[in-house]
Amino acid sequence: MKSDNHLHSPFCPHGSSDQFEAYILKALDLGLNQITFTEHAPLPSGFIDPTPDQDSGMNPAFLTSYFQELQAIKRCYSQKIDIKIGLEVDFIEGYEQEIKHFLDENGKYLDDSILSVHFIKHENQWYCIDFSAEIFGQIAKTLGSVENVYRLYYDTLEMSIAADLGKYKPERIGHITLAQKFQKQYPVSENFDQQIYLILEQIKQKGYSLDYNAAGLSKPLCLEPYPPERFAKRASALGIPLVFGSDAHVAKDVGRGFESLLQVKESMDA
Repeated sequence: MKSDNHLHSPFCPHGSSDQFEAYILKALDLGLNQITFTEHAPLPSGFIDPTPDQDSGMNPAFLTSYFQELQAIKRCYSQKIDIKIGLEVDFIEGYEQEIKHFLDENGKYLDDSILSVHFIKHENQWYCIDFSAEIFGQIAKTLGSVENVYRLYYDTLEMSIAADLGKYKPERIGHITLAQKFQKQYPVSENFDQQIYLILEQIKQKGYSLDYNAAGLSKPLCLEPYPPERFAKRASALGIPLVFGSDAHVAKDVGRGFESLLQVKESMDA
């Protein structure tokens, strides 16, 4: 099945104004037969977005409209393409109950969803690791090293996999190597492969799937998918489904980078 299962939308506060139809038409042009819109869910009640623009999640006031518009568009295009309604839900340490409550309230509207880590907690402060290279550098300085940022990110990822977020907990884990987004500017001397392999084992034990995310390929300080080839191959060997996603925030990026992902996938299947 040709599909893109990680798309954003006009409801993304840090994306573009491209309408749903623009994404759908691009998908049809590429010959895709399934897409999933996984907009950033509203951040938990009481959580203050630490990013300079405070635009990490959807405005809660727009959530009902998001669902309603997608339901209508899903029906409209049902003969041409399978459209799934989803969210990318942030796991935020310390807000597990708020996230569970949100999912309990809204899970019934979802066909699919992704659980991602963008925020890490250090000394009762939260930091967004992927906002910009400059902010990442500031976080590394606060935590003492780039290695400490990576370690805390992967520790938080493990928490997200283990967390009890109720019956609507997302079962696809998002961009598991997002900490490497700025690796060309902030390389690490420590090897984190073993922790990532352990995380893959935990994903396998839970029966979850993996967001095989092409976005890192087009980031000039990353130039790799999330996760890179060796981890994708380990995941596949473990029987973890690799779910292709472009993480497109503009319509023209639907399916972007899939050629590279397909080459890796084909090498596994050979």
